Amino acid sequence: MHTKVLDILKKYFGYHNFKKGQEEIIMSILKKQDTFVIMPTGAGKSLCYQIPALLLEGVTLVISPLISLMKDQVDTLENMGIPATFINSSLSFAETEKRIYQVKQGKYKLLYIAPERLESAGFASLISNLQIDFVAVDEAHCVSQWGHDFRPSYRHIPDFIKELPTKPIIGAFTATATEEVKKDVVNLLTLNKPNIYITGFNRENLFLSVVRGENKRDYVLDYVRNNRDQVGIIYAATRKEVESIYKELSLAGFNPTKYHAGLSTEERKQNQEAFLFDNNNIIVATNAFGMGIDKSNVRFVIHYNLPKNVEAYYQEAGRAGRDGEPSQCILLFGPQDILLQKFMIEQSVTSPERKSNEYKKLQEIIDYCYTPSCLRKFILEYFGEEDVPGDCGNCSTCTDDSDLVDITVDAQKIFSCIIRLKQRYGSTFIAQVLKGSKNKKVLELNCDRLSTYGIMTEATEKEIRDIINLLVADGYLSLTEGQYPVVKIEEKALAVLKNDQKVYQKVQKKRERLPEDNSLFELLRQLRKDISNKENVPPYIIFPDSTLKEMSKFYPQDAHALLKIKGVGENKLQKYGDVFLAQIRKYAEENNISRNITKEANETTKIKKKIDKTPSHLLTLELYQTGLPLEEIARQRELTLITTQNHIIQCALEGLAVNLDALIPQEYENLILQAIKTVGGEYLKPIKESLPAEVDYFAIKAVLCKYK
Repeated sequence: MHTKVLDILKKYFGYHNFKKGQEEIIMSILKKQDTFVIMPTGAGKSLCYQIPALLLEGVTLVISPLISLMKDQVDTLENMGIPATFINSSLSFAETEKRIYQVKQGKYKLLYIAPERLESAGFASLISNLQIDFVAVDEAHCVSQWGHDFRPSYRHIPDFIKELPTKPIIGAFTATATEEVKKDVVNLLTLNKPNIYITGFNRENLFLSVVRGENKRDYVLDYVRNNRDQVGIIYAATRKEVESIYKELSLAGFNPTKYHAGLSTEERKQNQEAFLFDNNNIIVATNAFGMGIDKSNVRFVIHYNLPKNVEAYYQEAGRAGRDGEPSQCILLFGPQDILLQKFMIEQSVTSPERKSNEYKKLQEIIDYCYTPSCLRKFILEYFGEEDVPGDCGNCSTCTDDSDLVDITVDAQKIFSCIIRLKQRYGSTFIAQVLKGSKNKKVLELNCDRLSTYGIMTEATEKEIRDIINLLVADGYLSLTEGQYPVVKIEEKALAVLKNDQKVYQKVQKKRERLPEDNSLFELLRQLRKDISNKENVPPYIIFPDSTLKEMSKFYPQDAHALLKIKGVGENKLQKYGDVFLAQIRKYAEENNISRNITKEANETTKIKKKIDKTPSHLLTLELYQTGLPLEEIARQRELTLITTQNHIIQCALEGLAVNLDALIPQEYENLILQAIKTVGGEYLKPIKESLPAEVDYFAIKAVLCKYK
C-alpha cells in the first residue's frame, strides 16, 4: 500500500516526498480509522484526503463550506488528471441529477458538496444508492460554536452519516483549533476513537509583524509602492474602509480590486476571479473574502484593522505563502480598532456566554499586538504548542533593528495641550491647536489664547495626529468609546511630563533590496498566464510560483529533467511540458546557458533527501565548519542571516563544537555581561537598548549562551 501511495504522489501531484505528517494521516484513513487532522494552511491537508479517495473502492464525499473552494479544488484535481466534481446551489436540478448519475457510473471518485445540502431530504434520496466509503469534512472547526467561524449547517453532518447504509470513515480537517474546539469537533462529528494528528501550527516561511502607531494609509501606500509586482490581500474591518483604501490605491496608479458584502453577487464573483487569474494583483476585502481561496502565490497579507481573534487572524494571514515561499503577514494596530471590534460584538452576539467568550478572544489578539516577546511564540503557544523557542528569527520582534528617535519634547507638548483643553477633544482638534490653526472652532473657543497654541508650527497637522496615535498605541493616551473618540491622559504620561521618563519612536531602517535575475521566471509566468487565459483556470492551478522558480533555477531541458521539478506530475508534463521546455531551451540558448541538467536535477534530489533527514541547523553547522562566512551560508541556503545565526547558537546550546568566543567582540563581552546583570536575560531587546549601537543581537545571544 505504501508503494501505491507514493506512486500516486509522484504521478498526479508531482512530488517525490511527503510533507510532515501527510503519509501517517493517509495510512490512518486507508486503515479505515476515523481521523482528525490539525495542519497549518499550505502544509497539504487536501492531499491527505485526495490520495485515499483514489485508493478506496467507493466514493469520497468532501464537505466543503464555499462554492469557490469546491470549484477551485475540482479544477486543480482535473488539471492533474484526477476525476472529481461538485454539487452546489450554482447548479440546476437537472445538472445535479446528471452529476450524481455520473458518480454512480464510476466517472468520479471525489464528490464535493456544501454542508447545507445535507439538510435536504431530496438530496439524501438522490445519493442514497452511492457507496460512500469516506466522508472528509474540510474546515472542521466550523462545527464548533467556540470556533471563529461557526456554521450551524455543520451540525447536520452526524445525522446525515447515521442515515447512510454503512458507516463511512470520517476525516476532519482544519488549520486552526484550540483545545476547546478540538474536543467539540471530535464529539459533534461523532468520531469513533479517532487518530488525532497535529502537525504543528508553525508556518516558517511567514514573516509576522505588528506595526503600532503608524499612519495606516501612508504605510499601505509605501508598502504597495515598494512591492508593486507582488500579489497581496489587504483586509479591512468595514465596507466603508475597503472602498476608501481601494480608491486611494487606484488613484495612486496601482491595480487593486475589492470584495465585500455590499457588492452584488456578480460583482463579487468577477472581482474574485480577477484576483485569482492575476488580472489584479491586490484585493482589498472584508473578512467575507478568502475562506477556501487556494491561491498559492499571495506574497503579503496586510490587516488594516484589528481582527476579532487570534484564530481569525492566523487563518486570514495564512493565506500568504501557501506555496512555501517567503511571505509577509502585517497587522496594522490602532487602539480605535478595539472600539470597532467591541461595537461589532455588541451588535452581532446576543448570548451572554458567547459574548463573554468573544470579549476574551478579543483581549488575546490585543495582547498579541502589545507583546514584547516573539510573535510566533505567542501564536504557537495560543494554539497549545509547548517548548516553543523564544526567538524565531522571522518576526518583527526578533529582527527589530529599528532606530529609536527621542520624541519626548513633542510628547510633552501634546500632553500639556490635552490638559489645557481639559481632555474634552479628539486628535484632530488637538492637532489644530498645536499647529496654530485659524480654524473657526479653534478661534471661537478662544484656544488661540492657550500657552500651547502654535507650539508645533514646524509640524503638519497630519504629523501631529500620527504622534498622538503612537502615544495612544503605547499607552500614554487613551480614547473614549463612541463615534467621536476623545483623547484622555493616562498615568503613564505623567512621568514624561515630570521628566522622569523619555518617549521614543521607532524608525525602520531603509533596506536596499538586492537585484535578482528574475527574467526567466517572468517569461514562464507570462507563458502560464497565456495558458490560463486559454483554459479559463487560475494560473496557479497550472503551476504554482514555487514550481516556476525551480524551473528558473535548474533550467530543465528534457522531459526527464522536468519531472524532477517539484509540482510537475505526469499529467501536467503531458499537457504543458513541451511549451515550458521550449521557453526554457530558448532562454538558455539566448543567454549561453549550458548545463548537464539531468545530473543537476538528480543532485538536487539527493540534496533534498539529505535536508529531509538532517535538521536544518546541523546543515548550517556543516558549512560553518568549512570556514564559510555566515552571510555566504545564508545566501547558499536561501535563509535570512538571523536564521543562520540562530542555527549556530542552537548548535552551541546542544553542546556541538562552536567557538563562541569567535562570535563575541572581546571589547564588549564584559559590557554585555554587565547589561544582562542590570536588566535581566529574559528579553534581548532591553539588553540591546542599554548597549552601544554597534553591539548586535548575535553577540548578545552568544554571551547568553556562553554563560548559560
